[in-house]
Amino acid sequence: MREDEASDAAATITPYQDGPLLVRGDFALVTPDGQTIESRPGTVALCRCGKSARKPFCDGTHKMINFRAPTHREP
Repeated sequence: MREDEASDAAATITPYQDGPLLVRGDFALVTPDGQTIESRPGTVALCRCGKSARKPFCDGTHKMINFRAPTHREP
């Protein structure tokens, strides 16, 4: 996807190196069974390390456990 295509999207998801996924825009966050997870509109940080006490939201634990992940992988 090109940058101009991303600007037309209702939401964008940005993986931060060694950190969370930042979700910006108009989105709904739901559980696997379809229940809505309350979140602030606009921007949320979602956990990628799996250790957050506030899952699915990031609480910064990735810094304490030295979590490592790239921003993306080449296809």
